[in-house]
Amino acid sequence: MKIGIDLGGTNMRVGLTDGASLVKSVIEPCPAKEAEDVVLSQLKRQITQLMCPEVTGIGVGVPSVVDHQQGIVYNVANIPSWQEVHLKAILEKEFGVPVAVNNDANSFALGVWRYGEGQGTSDMVGLTMGTGIGAGIIIGGRLYNGVNTGAGEIGSLPYKDADYEFYCSSRFFSQLHGDTGANFGKRAQAGDPQAQAVWQEFGHNVGELMKAVLFTYAPEAIIIGGGIASAFPLFETAMRETLASFPYPKNVEATRITPSTLSNAAILGAGELI
Repeated sequence: MKIGIDLGGTNMRVGLTDGASLVKSVIEPCPAKEAEDVVLSQLKRQITQLMCPEVTGIGVGVPSVVDHQQGIVYNVANIPSWQEVHLKAILEKEFGVPVAVNNDANSFALGVWRYGEGQGTSDMVGLTMGTGIGAGIIIGGRLYNGVNTGAGEIGSLPYKDADYEFYCSSRFFSQLHGDTGANFGKRAQAGDPQAQAVWQEFGHNVGELMKAVLFTYAPEAIIIGGGIASAFPLFETAMRETLASFPYPKNVEATRITPSTLSNAAILGAGELI
């Protein structure tokens, strides 16, 4: 068994995993505004609740730049005190088992590739769409990290007057249209034509994002996770209309684009980092 950790600025999610099964989990709010040691102490406490002799390793997904070889995290998103944390060394000293640290989007991608909708593919992109855009890349059946896990930052590519992250995340709804994606979703499902038009606009933006992924990686599958994945039916048609103008239609046909239904994909994927 492994311990998989999905560390975020809102919640710290620690799970005891056994392959595709989440045996037990401890989920608590993250004290994100506190000092580095306070956040570390809570993380250790949550891990301790799940540690048992059967645990052979700990995997951690963190929303930051990560030196995955040394297990050092830098400038963690939404946890200001975590500027440089030697997380691998700290946790190995504390718990006496091997520790692997990686980017959280990579953990998600590894989870859906191993146990979810990405199973059976050799080349896959796991795309998380929520408060931001993250991507994990599987190439030739292996997680591709790049330098400091910097590969796959598709959301930062320039698009329109900003970048894809602005137009394909929750920021599109809150900053461009003045309400949350969840509220626009409820209104659209209730038949509100204005809300449906907003989702159509969003879908066209996502279609352009998918083109960028296809041009860059030409994967067999693009698996969508994050908070917006559940709204896929609201923007899928517009997304596919935009994809119809992609210059290599056979590549579009060959790429399966679908939301993930795998529960706890990031925790399961973190466990697979070991």
